[in-house]
Amino acid sequence: MEQENLTDTQKPERSRPRWGRILAWAGLAALLFLLLLGLINAQKGQMKVGEKAPAFTLTTFDGRVINSEDLRGKVVVLNIWASWCKPCEQEAADLEAAWRYYEPDGSVVFLGVAWTDTDKKSFEYLDKFQITYPNGPDLGTKIYHAFRATGVPETYIIDRNGILTHVKISPFRSVEEIRQVVDAAMER
Repeated sequence: MEQENLTDTQKPERSRPRWGRILAWAGLAALLFLLLLGLINAQKGQMKVGEKAPAFTLTTFDGRVINSEDLRGKVVVLNIWASWCKPCEQEAADLEAAWRYYEPDGSVVFLGVAWTDTDKKSFEYLDKFQITYPNGPDLGTKIYHAFRATGVPETYIIDRNGILTHVKISPFRSVEEIRQVVDAAMER
């Protein structure tokens, strides 16, 4: 009977689950962890020649899954581009011409990574420049961040052993420039 006379502020609190608070703190901790990983990655700076290229998986626009580990033994030309990027347009035709030069041999693989782009705009870009080498979206910008890219276009030449042999942080100026860095990677 004594409890019936207590006001609302005097009644003992019932134990209620605090799942909302727990989830909020867990979410905050996860966000802080992701920020910490981003800061650590930013401290590393840009990828440098001689570093092991990061592993990646690219799902192409036509649904093929390309795993970088499966490309060992081949030279890889990984070009990160965007349909809205005017400097990307400057090198698009040259990259396609270089791809057509190396394609018959099969020892060089060209891959295009569409960064922060819509599929529709990406398809328009690929059609405009008649690009035939495999291309796909960078879902979640995973490849962009794995290579510690800083903008577009950026191209990474990876040798047969998975080592970065050239980093181009601007558009290539000619097919000859592309062939020069690819040939150097093939000689390693």
